[in-house]
Amino acid sequence: MSDSDDLVEIEQLLARYAVAMTRGDLDRVLAVFTPDGSYSAFGDTYPLDEFPALVSAAPKGLFLVGTPVLEIDGDSATGTQPLCFVEHSAHEMRIGYYNDTYVRTRDGWRLRTRAMTFIRRSGAHDSGRPHAFERTRS
Repeated sequence: MSDSDDLVEIEQLLARYAVAMTRGDLDRVLAVFTPDGSYSAFGDTYPLDEFPALVSAAPKGLFLVGTPVLEIDGDSATGTQPLCFVEHSAHEMRIGYYNDTYVRTRDGWRLRTRAMTFIRRSGAHDSGRPHAFERTRS
């Protein structure tokens, strides 16, 4: 596979994530991750088994993403992708970017880690308020 094929495949993977999040299709969201994948935001890291509760608690709306900047090294890669989220009922926005790691699997490229950084009105860049999502601990 050429570097340009890898770029297109990863870009399509990220497009599938954004469309699935917009549509609320959790199965398709989970399918873009490796089984050991994780998502980081709100001051914490969530394994995939906690992702359904995290997504359920999140506002709904449009996940509008930009073209990622990718660094591919064999069967692994890193990248950063800008995000503008528009909440559906009031059209309030959240802006920021994802920092990602990817791995090539038998099924193609998958996200291993996705970490959200929010850009605040103050200009600060942070991972979010720890209280924005209440985790259920067993």
